[in-house]
Amino acid sequence: MFEGLFQPMHLLVIFFIALLVFGPKKLPELGKGLGDGIRALKEGLKDRPAEPPKSENTEVKS
Repeated sequence: MFEGLFQPMHLLVIFFIALLVFGPKKLPELGKGLGDGIRALKEGLKDRPAEPPKSENTEVKS
C-alpha cells in the first residue's frame, strides 16, 4: 500500500510544500520541535517497565 511513498522525489515535493506553507524561518523551528517530541517519546518508552503491573484482584464480578 505504501511501497513507493518515501521515494526521493516524493520527499522533495513534501519538503517544497512545507517550505511554501511555513516559510524558511519557521521550518527549522518545526523540525526542532518534531525532533524534541520524538526524543521525548523514545525516552518515555525506554523508561516504562517491560511488563504491565499485575493487579491484586483479577476476578470479574457481574
